Amino acid sequence: MKYEIKDIKLADKGKDRAEWAFIQMPVLARIQESFRERKPLLGQRISACLHITAETANLIKVLKEGGAEVSLCASNPLSTQDDISAYMVKHLQVPTFGVRGSTRAQYYRHIKSALEIEPTITLDDGCDLVTTIVKAGRNRYKSVIGGTEETTTGVNRLRAMEKSGLLPYPIIAVNDAKTKYLFDNRYGTGQSTIDGILRATNLLLAGKTVVVAGYGWCGRGIAMRASGMGARVIVTEVNPLRALEAVMDGYKVLPMVKAASLGDIFITATGCKNVITSAHFNRMKDNAVIANSGHFDVEIDVASLKKIAKSIKNVRENAQVFTLKSGRRIILLSEGRLVNLSAAEGHPPAVMDMSFANQALSVEFLIKNGFTLERKVYEVPAEIDIKVAKLKLESLGLKIDTLSRSQKEYLSSFSSGT
Repeated sequence: MKYEIKDIKLADKGKDRAEWAFIQMPVLARIQESFRERKPLLGQRISACLHITAETANLIKVLKEGGAEVSLCASNPLSTQDDISAYMVKHLQVPTFGVRGSTRAQYYRHIKSALEIEPTITLDDGCDLVTTIVKAGRNRYKSVIGGTEETTTGVNRLRAMEKSGLLPYPIIAVNDAKTKYLFDNRYGTGQSTIDGILRATNLLLAGKTVVVAGYGWCGRGIAMRASGMGARVIVTEVNPLRALEAVMDGYKVLPMVKAASLGDIFITATGCKNVITSAHFNRMKDNAVIANSGHFDVEIDVASLKKIAKSIKNVRENAQVFTLKSGRRIILLSEGRLVNLSAAEGHPPAVMDMSFANQALSVEFLIKNGFTLERKVYEVPAEIDIKVAKLKLESLGLKIDTLSRSQKEYLSSFSSGT
């Protein structure tokens, strides 16, 4: 079996961590039981480009239980957990290609290696795998029925492909499932981003001014968690509606150029590039901390920061101090890459439980329906979203009300009025 990991000796440690995470993933566990019995993925070959974490290992295990052959590569150079890569190879017998801190050349070599099984289904987190397929030519991967996409940035790229007529096959935007973005993006990103910043710096958030760039679901979660820990939160936005929401939620809203001189900690979560540039670095306080929680490392203009710095020093594992010519210091976390996965462990398994349940059920849906779908980006079918929500409620021991027959008739009619 071909693979490229850091150290196979880490496998047992990875096994313990994956099993610990699975305890907190009851929805995925129920899907595993169903897949084990029915084998709905039998004969399928799945190439997955995902963050190699304990939670991802459990998704891959479930897909294998369903009968699929799976190959895995990392979706970010700094998010790979090397013990999990080793666990995947030794205990799950999954060809895995991912080493924490890999170079750009290694990263794309790993993607190509994961595609060597000639997949029938692809799983992507950020669209790098699909982009590789597009560049290679659609005829190179005729076997692909369809794919899924896990994150906002990837969905944006896929919609751009669709608009340009380049989307190679139908793809389900798992990110857009309500049981994904309302929970994973908000609560998962909110908690794990703050976790990453605290692990990297050991700072006290209480009393600090935290500037959150972007008020999408990830930005909402980050702002909520920072505020809950006693920070004063400023939001920057380009979307008038989201800016208005932030105001109504009690946050101060400013352009980044004005927020730059006020913030103690800056967190980008926009999915766009050059959100923080030299125009902002030059206004920041001494010892301002900058972190990114967007998928790609383009939100903070690190190249410009390097140009205006007279010295750069690594002070902690995931923290670099850039000393400017003025003597002011700017602290960059995780090289500008997504801080929640590079400086911490990513989202808690309890929230990834729903995200990866959507992934597993969407794969089954594609196997049944992929040949009838057009080359478009599709939403997760509503029945899957509802099923995941119901399973999660059941796992929590919660019950909800149901509509009576007369209530259903009332809601579907127009005759009743004042």
